[in-house]
This record gives sequence, structure tokens and C-alpha cells, in this order.
Amino acid sequence: MATQIDGLIGANGILPLLEQLTRIAQAFPHEKYWQFPTLFWFDASVAAQEGVCYGGIAVACLVTLNVFTRAALIACFVCYLSITTAGQDFTAFQWDVLLLESGFLAIFFTWNSKIIVFLYRLLIARFMFMSGVVKIASGDPTWANLTALNYHYLTQPLPSPLGYYAYFLPEWWHKLCASGVIYIELLVPFFVFMPRPLRLFAAWCFIVLQTSIILTGNYTFFNMLTLLLCLLLFDDRDIVRITPEWLRIRLEQRYQSAALTASVCAAVWAGFVIVILTTHIWMAQTQRVPFKPLATLLQVASAFGVVNNYGPFAVMTTERNEIIVEGSQDGEHWMEYGFKYKPDGMDKPLRWNIPHQPRLDWQMWFAALGEPQPGGWFEKFMRRLKEGSPEVLALLAHNPFAKQPPAYLRAYLYRYTYTQQERRTVSGHIWNRQKLRLYWP
Repeated sequence: MATQIDGLIGANGILPLLEQLTRIAQAFPHEKYWQFPTLFWFDASVAAQEGVCYGGIAVACLVTLNVFTRAALIACFVCYLSITTAGQDFTAFQWDVLLLESGFLAIFFTWNSKIIVFLYRLLIARFMFMSGVVKIASGDPTWANLTALNYHYLTQPLPSPLGYYAYFLPEWWHKLCASGVIYIELLVPFFVFMPRPLRLFAAWCFIVLQTSIILTGNYTFFNMLTLLLCLLLFDDRDIVRITPEWLRIRLEQRYQSAALTASVCAAVWAGFVIVILTTHIWMAQTQRVPFKPLATLLQVASAFGVVNNYGPFAVMTTERNEIIVEGSQDGEHWMEYGFKYKPDGMDKPLRWNIPHQPRLDWQMWFAALGEPQPGGWFEKFMRRLKEGSPEVLALLAHNPFAKQPPAYLRAYLYRYTYTQQERRTVSGHIWNRQKLRLYWP
């Protein structure tokens, strides 16, 4: 985020944070801190935004080095909560709240309570299970007939180099993998709470699935975080086998049994989590809103990202559309802006960029699924290009108007498909594209 935050929510960015804070303060003058929890209420300057990013990096290093661990974990949570809250459309992703929830549990985890181990297992189980539920509940025909992976490697937000080759695998393989995904996400999560052999089986199923996604797509730190959570499905004896002796001895020396206070706090938090999850299930079944105190509890839990609903990518997109932004000085000769990661040029190489998430490139993928919203982030993005905002232009790979901003701007929607492997070898083109229509204005 430190490399992007100026262009996303800075004073000259796409969605200036100060404007958002002003709107929130007007709408919720007495509840603004609960509705929009962020450190930037105290200072929303560019220096403060970058300071929170670099401060988060610093305290994360302390966690890695096991120095002032609990305090550093609290600081990590506060910094990332501040960023995700302030990021608006650019941080409204499920992996952001998954990181917040798992990071919040980590604060309790330093007390060595086995109750927190259970809550971590519950987190990975419900995350995986809900990922499967939304695929079935959405009624998406591609998951119902197991053809979702026929399209996935082409239509995913940022394909990887291996994703191109995976797309051309035979259909029977795609159907086999799709059935495997449904099995792992819908049935295997229940094994998490069964005896050790089945729990280890669940862990390895999750690891295989997440590793496969990492190899064939760029889903930021999402899959790496899920892999890390799988660690909690193993027992100490499983980990000791691969732990160097010097490290094992050091860990044993540092380990202390959970104190009564820690166990009580963990039990209270477990009760809170169960109440929230039970209420979510009740609301989904009855379509009713709970009474006010419970509704307030749900709102606070959601605002702080400590207990969340999950279910990413419920519907498979079957066609890949891309928005190509063009500028001109005379209205006749147009030149394209180049993005750092998303497809634009037909010979633009595919690459891995995990665990980094280029937030603008991701939003461009979502924008291509629908129409631009009046007053939305895309309109503001185009306005910043018209102004020649250096902070926003820094998010791009190529600015064809380095001397002065263009007099005219427009955006076209194109249909992108992969070139066949034989043609790619000859031409070097990875993509075919066909102009569909004017997207903006």
C-alpha cells in the first residue's frame, strides 16, 4: 500500500480520504469513530497515510523477529484496519478482512490458549465452506455443470504465466478439477473438527488447492494467508519433525501454559464469535434484522473486521472484457495509457505479482463487468488523468502525455481472448482483442 496510497486516496488521488472523512463526519457526527475506524481521523495528510503504511511494515518486522510480539500485533491490526477503512473501494476485498480477522486472533494467540487454536480452525473451515456455498447458492450454471474452469484461467483478474497454459488443458481435466474444488470447499471443511487423520487430510487438501491457485493466478496475499492458516490444522508433533533442533529447543524454553486470565478472555471471545456467526445464519434463513443491541454488535464486528462473512467469486465470468483508456490533443489522433499489470497491449507478457495487489488494476477488472457509476471512482480516475495528477499517473506503466495532459479522454471496452499457442509462437501476441463499444463518456 505504501507504493500506491498517494494515488488512491491521497489529496490528489482518485478518492481523496479527506473528502470521505468529511462526509462521514456529517452523516455520523457522534458515531464516526465506530462507523469508520481509522487513525486518519487524527491526521489525513499524505505524510500520515504513508507513515501508517511504513509504521505497519516496521511493527510487522517486530512480529517476525518475535520482539514485543503482542504489542506489535496490536499495532499491525490498528495500522491495517486504518488502511482498509480509509481505502474505500480499493480495499473492499475479502482478503483484507480475512487478514484483519486472523491478525486479531493472533493477538490472543500470544497467550497460548488452545481456545484460539480452535477459533483459527473454525476460521479456515468456515472460510473454505462458505467459498463452496456461494458457488452453489448463486445458481451459476458453470459451477453446476462443472465447466467453470473452462473460463477461469482466461477471465480471472490478473492471469499468471501458467494460467495461459492451464486454459488450453483438455475439458475433462477442467471438469475433474472443478469437481475437486467443490468437494474440497463443501465437504472437506467438516473434517477440520474430526479426529487427527481426517484433520490432516483436510489440511493437505486445502494446501493443494491454494497452491494450485497461486501457480495459475495472481490473487495477492489471499492464498498465502490461507496456506498460513492451514498451519493451525497440524499438531506440535507434526511440526517438530521438520523443525531444526536449535529452534525447537528455543521454542520449548519460551513456551508457557495459558494462564487462567488468558483462557477466560479467549473463552469470552469465542462466545462472541459464536453469537455473531449464529446471528448471521439466522438472518440468512429468516431474512429478518435482529433486535437493536445485536444489530449494533454485528455492525461493530463488521466495521472492525474481527468477525466476517466470506464467499469470494461466487459467479464465474465467461468472457473477458478490458477497459482501454485513450487520450488525444486534437480529438482525432488517440494514444493509449498503459497499466502496470492488467492486460492492454496484445504482446504484454503475463507475470506473477503476488503478494502485491495493484489496487487500481484490480478495480479496472471489476469496472469492466458493468457500467461506470455517476460520481464513482472511475469517473474520478478519468478526471485525475485529465488534470495530469502525478500521484495517479504513478499508478500507471505508461503515460503518453508526459508534457501536458490530454485535451480529450475516452475509454473503450474490448473483448480479450488468448491467442492459440501456435500463433503466439509466431507473432509473440498473447492476446486477441476486439473493440466492442464506447465505455466512457
